[in-house]
Formats: sequence, C-alpha cells, structure tokens
Amino acid sequence: GRASGSKQRVAAYCRVSTGSEEQLTSFTAQMEYYTQRIADTEGWMMVRLYADEGITGTSTKKRTQFNKMIRDAEKGKIDLVITKSVSRFCRNTLDGLEYIRRLKKCGVGVYFEKENTNTLYMPNEMILTFLMSQAQAESESMSTNIQWGHRARFKQGIVHYNFSNFLGYRRGDDGEPEIDEEEAPTVRRIFARYLMGHSVARICRDLTADGIPTARGGERWCDTTVRNILQNEKYIGDAILQKTFSADLFDDRQQIKNEGQLPKYYVHDCHPAIIDRDTFQRVQEEIARRSSLRKTSSKT
Repeated sequence: GRASGSKQRVAAYCRVSTGSEEQLTSFTAQMEYYTQRIADTEGWMMVRLYADEGITGTSTKKRTQFNKMIRDAEKGKIDLVITKSVSRFCRNTLDGLEYIRRLKKCGVGVYFEKENTNTLYMPNEMILTFLMSQAQAESESMSTNIQWGHRARFKQGIVHYNFSNFLGYRRGDDGEPEIDEEEAPTVRRIFARYLMGHSVARICRDLTADGIPTARGGERWCDTTVRNILQNEKYIGDAILQKTFSADLFDDRQQIKNEGQLPKYYVHDCHPAIIDRDTFQRVQEEIARRSSLRKTSSKT
C-alpha cells in the first residue's frame, strides 16, 4: 500500500568502497546525495538508504543490506528502489535479473540513474537485454583499462610474483622477492640432478620419497611441476612478462598462452638468482637434447 498523499516511498541502494576513513565519508556523501535527490523529486519520499561495503565479490551472499532491501520491498515497505548504475546494483546479469523480477512481482521498480531507466516500465525480456548490454559495456571498458595497466607496468619492467606457487622465494619486508633459504636447496637439487642425467620422473620420485614439500606444501611431486621449475627463467633472476593473458573478460582463469598475439617483455636481474646462468643454459640444452632423442626414438 502507498503512503499518505500517495507519495512514492523510495529506497536508495549503494555500495561504498572499503577504506575505513574513505568509507565513512563515502557513506555520508551518498546519504546526503540521496536525501537531497529524493527531497528534490516531486512525489517521492525517502524510506532509507541501504548500503553495502566494498565492490568485491560477484555473489549476493555478503550483501546483507541488499538482501534486507529485497525483503522490505516484499513486505510492502518500498515502492521504488533508486541506484546509481547497473554495476552498483548487481554484479552479474542473471543475478540482477532475478532480483529485478522479484521486485517487479510486488510492484516495485528499480530506477538506474546513470541509464535513466525504470525497470517497472520495461517488459521482462527487455530487462535481460538491457542488463546484459550494460554489464558487457562496463566490464569491457574496465577490462581494457586493466590490461593496459598491466602492459604499462610491463614496459617499466614491474614483475608480478605469485609467491604461493614460487618455490625458493618468499615475499620480503619490502614486498620484493627474497631467497627462501629453506626452499632454495630443493631448487638447486632439481637442477643438479637433472644435469647428472636423472629423468624428471626419477627426480619426482626421490623428492616425494625424501618427504620434501612442494611450493604449496604438498607431499607428491609431479612431472609438470619439476619441468616448470627447470624452465623458469625466474631462477636466474630474470622474468618474462605476459607469457599468458586472459582471453575472456569474465573469466580470469582462462589464461591463453601468448604465442605472439601480444608483446612479451624480458626483464633482466629483477630479483636475486638461485641458479647461475651457465647452469640454467646447460639445463635448457639438455632438455632440448632429450626431447629430440625422444622424437627420433619414437619414429624408429
């Protein structure tokens, strides 16, 4: 039911960024903005501001205020929800669609300021198209920015280290990699044994038998792990950047091998080396020699 004088009861929804100081000011700023905005609009009255923290997370689990707003709307306390843009309201299209439909069922529209659109006056199938085109446009402009950001950093030779997967190094106090003296001997052992003529499979068996943990603390060593270590230029203090890149805007996990689609950057001496260049070079030659032996022997 409508409030007296048939004013529309409007609720504002926003997400505020999560720097503690900044968050408070952001919250107050949003509060002032929406209070003013609703007061200035003929026939509107403010119900309340629902605000959730942070821009992270694609799911609605953490969004307690958002969920409360939906419940309040379903209890008949709200006539209209006003929000800044599609990306502030929902983190993915299907999620947004589901909530917009739920609100619409109880006669509540969502008004997106940036897109100047009220979902109450849109047919259901149009809402989906609308949401999809907005989400697509936003994430594309963001994704290109991010890729550009990475590339600009590459040109300056800034290297990103994934320490949890990086045997032999740990993050130093300055955030830069330093040699982890407990793990480095394992790396040296792998290189030495390979040059002694041990196969990758044998190196794995021995490491597992000796109870030496992997970078992630696992007990079992597998061929690919050892092979990657033997070919990783980071062990001589260098880095090749942009070996892979993400193909899909919506899925970072889909990393594609960079085979010349984008520039690669080689950075010399960007962190302390565990293996000397000469040893590394000999290992690369030995890898090539063994693989050519395999190829010729498989032909006969």
